[in-house]
Amino acid sequence: MKSAVETLNPTRVRLTVEVPFEELKDSLDAAYKKINQQVTVKGFRKGKIPARVIDQRFGRGAVLEEAVNDALPKFYTEAVNEAELNVLGQPDVDITELKDNETLNFTAEVDIRPAIEIPDYSGIEVEVDAVEIADEDVDKAVEELRERFASTAPVERAAEEGDVVTIDLEAKVDGEVLEDGVASGVSYTIGSGELLEGIDDAVKGLEAGGEATFTSELKGGSAAGKESEVTVKVTQVAKRELPELDDDFAQLASEFDTLDELKGDSRKRLESARQFDQATQAQERVLEKLLELVEVPVPEKLLEDEVRTRKHNLEHHQLGQMGLDLAKYLEIQGKTEEEFDAETREQAVKGIKTQFVLDELVNKEKLNVNQEELTEHLMRRAQSSGMSPDQFAQAVVEGGQVPMLVGEVARGKALAVVVEAATVKDTNGEVIDLDDEDEEAAAEGEQAPEATETAAEDKADKTEA
Repeated sequence: MKSAVETLNPTRVRLTVEVPFEELKDSLDAAYKKINQQVTVKGFRKGKIPARVIDQRFGRGAVLEEAVNDALPKFYTEAVNEAELNVLGQPDVDITELKDNETLNFTAEVDIRPAIEIPDYSGIEVEVDAVEIADEDVDKAVEELRERFASTAPVERAAEEGDVVTIDLEAKVDGEVLEDGVASGVSYTIGSGELLEGIDDAVKGLEAGGEATFTSELKGGSAAGKESEVTVKVTQVAKRELPELDDDFAQLASEFDTLDELKGDSRKRLESARQFDQATQAQERVLEKLLELVEVPVPEKLLEDEVRTRKHNLEHHQLGQMGLDLAKYLEIQGKTEEEFDAETREQAVKGIKTQFVLDELVNKEKLNVNQEELTEHLMRRAQSSGMSPDQFAQAVVEGGQVPMLVGEVARGKALAVVVEAATVKDTNGEVIDLDDEDEEAAAEGEQAPEATETAAEDKADKTEA
């Protein structure tokens, strides 16, 4: 076999492959064997039909077609490996010449990863928010904890903002009560916004036994997105009572003996959370600066696949779970379909560039992923998916996704290297040493770049397979 490579553009090549006919022998034998098992010829046992009889009865062309279909993937893979190409996705193959007992010639056009030059990134400088915890922030955190320990006591008066009411609901669409539109004994805090739009105004002022009717768009269920006439009946009104902010509350709500100790711990927790946010912010801004330094051509076909995948996932998974369609989502977001398409395309471009650049950094810096790092990442991904580590690991192995997870960890390490080399200052002008916060933020963010290259990863996996 002989092959040659022609560069069509920075992200696409054409392979020209010439295969001597004798190299098709194994595929021809396999073709005759396959046809033998599929057809019946009078006078011959199944599977024992001579090749000449198959040629006479079914045509030599059918055999050649079967043989070529069997052989093409192997010769294509050999040509790719010979040229040391890093291909993306499936090739567009065209058989240019097929002469029986002489030769097979074909071309294959395929996208490739572009060659990327990573410049010196040690001069990158970014600014992030300063970590500043005000007394008001601590008070708010303690107040939120206090809210969690609130109790309720029934009252004989009209419902007010902040009260907890027990209600029965009945929803009608076009005058008909929905099968899934009836609920009893629902507990609802007025003003929480956790149920239907308009319910707060409907129940305010009602005492136990009172009812009201209002119109609202249903958020879920069989009639999600439709206008409904909702009848709400209040069966109980209860007042929320907050515990006193004192040492007894500290002992009730925490392991601390005094309120001052509880507030001190709340301050530390807020500082830790904001340091993590600061590290995440540094990671994002350093990545943006790095992408500005690197010229990254994006394969058009890969980009279109990525845009299509993103839209499909949004429409059929995320929005479906929320009971929305794309039109309603765009209405809520205040965007036109053209604006949404442009935004999706921009995000896809950034995602693909991110993967290409970080993968190149992995190679340049010779970064490896050890078992401990992979296990830690798997545990984080399992937690975010709501699965147990064992369940998630089994799903990853069965789906052949281990290389994808390894890639996520490696890209996270590559980004951490760049962040470590960059100068990060806060808004007060202080240089920030991110250390562990940076590494943890990079680890948490590993799947963010990955999620933006779904199509790229899928195509690469299929090609390798």
